[in-house]
Amino acid sequence: MPPTKIPVNTESQDGGNWRLDSAEPLWTGVSGLTLAVMTVAAAALRFFFLTRKPFWFDECFSVEVARLSWHDMLRLLWRREANMSLYYLLLRGWLHFGSSPFFIRSLSVIFSLATLPAIFWVAGRLFDRRVALLAVALMGFNAYHIRYAQEARSYSLFVLLATLSSGFFVAVSREPSRRNRMGYLLASVLAVYAHLYAVLLLGAQWLSARGMRRTRMCSHVLRRAWIWIGVATLPLLIFAAKTGAGPLRWIQRPGFHDLLEFAEHLTGNDGLPLLLLYTMACFAALMPLQKIWDVWRLRFLLIWLVVPVGVTLLLSLARPIFLGRYFIFCLPALVILAAAGLAKLRSPLLLAASLAAILLLSLQGTLLYYDHDFDLDRDDSEAAVNFILGHAQPGDAILFHIAEARVPYEFFRSLRIASQKPGTAGANPEIIYPRHGDRLDDSDFTGKPTSDFVQPLAGRYPRVWLVLMSNGNPDHPDATTLMLNQALGASFRRVEAKQFSEVEVRVYSMP
Repeated sequence: MPPTKIPVNTESQDGGNWRLDSAEPLWTGVSGLTLAVMTVAAAALRFFFLTRKPFWFDECFSVEVARLSWHDMLRLLWRREANMSLYYLLLRGWLHFGSSPFFIRSLSVIFSLATLPAIFWVAGRLFDRRVALLAVALMGFNAYHIRYAQEARSYSLFVLLATLSSGFFVAVSREPSRRNRMGYLLASVLAVYAHLYAVLLLGAQWLSARGMRRTRMCSHVLRRAWIWIGVATLPLLIFAAKTGAGPLRWIQRPGFHDLLEFAEHLTGNDGLPLLLLYTMACFAALMPLQKIWDVWRLRFLLIWLVVPVGVTLLLSLARPIFLGRYFIFCLPALVILAAAGLAKLRSPLLLAASLAAILLLSLQGTLLYYDHDFDLDRDDSEAAVNFILGHAQPGDAILFHIAEARVPYEFFRSLRIASQKPGTAGANPEIIYPRHGDRLDDSDFTGKPTSDFVQPLAGRYPRVWLVLMSNGNPDHPDATTLMLNQALGASFRRVEAKQFSEVEVRVYSMP
């Protein structure tokens, strides 16, 4: 591959574009070796303690969706889970080669590591090799990126595709070749199917393009690309219009504390000191402020970083739809902008000290993450399922407070069965709700039991297990929990309960 020519910090202001007054190769032996070393270090941070955190509900959900038959999977995606559909499809293929939590999560690690050369490429196109390597270092040590590299969800794939989409957007803006057009179209469509919030990224790109001086051909190419992206993502857009904000109804209206917490998480989970260093680096890149709107690359990064969050906060005044992890696709803009600010430091000693401070605080944020999560509370479904299967007796039945609670039960039961020696399997309670067939299908992902279903259970089973999840707090349980308390309490005279993180297990029996 011939060396790519990239601009260095000698810009001529020509209405928002930059001219190559001098150039240097992006890919050299030294830069390639440095990138490889940083990727190895990043891989160590991401594979280290990969299974230390419990495999929680959302991850079990990913696996069980991917394990459904094609018919059930497609029905479920269309009815309620079209978001992240690309990840479910990729995970479906990945599961053919292994099913352990380590192996399942490693798919996200691979996407995360692939983002590093993508960041290098985008930062190199926007700035130079120095900024590109600094951006890779910041991304490699970022605790937020590491945290979602260790989860079996779509977020690391989302970041990768958002980075590629923006890279090809820059490439098309400068050189609307067929390869760049197809790259932008493919990366953008896949990004939307990886996560619906990629639409906000495309909106940021459109807004950035409005202030860019472009040739007539470039404008025509971008308009056609956006039309084709709209056509290709039409099924997902119809799904979003059909379901509205219903799937997000559990999100709370954000406040200032939530926004500050998101900023601390995005910069690397080490609180205000690291946030302050990133803020200073970004301001250094943007100074003098009056020039931002004359330098397209800085404006593009700022819009990419700020506008998606700002738009969603405004919409959340009517209906809360802001959730920090949905905006992880803004992280590449943050690290490239901060890297550009660090690259402005003329003193090698000051640059080394500033970079070391950010990386050490980032590493500390990663170590804190290894010790405990920083953006959510995971449920301990694995311990709950092992408790049930370890104490179940022949003739037992089990029902779930909400249909979705069956999902982690199925996953951890499959792990337990796979690890048992032939002939040593214990009793498995009969699943009575939700159950629409001999195996999990798309209908088993929604619904709640009714009192008419629960009341006759005492005459049919000596013991009934109940799994409660997402049912409010103990002082104010939801309506389904109140109904189950009354119906099962009236039918069975004895109840034993055991509490796990975010999960309660009860067994009802006759004395």
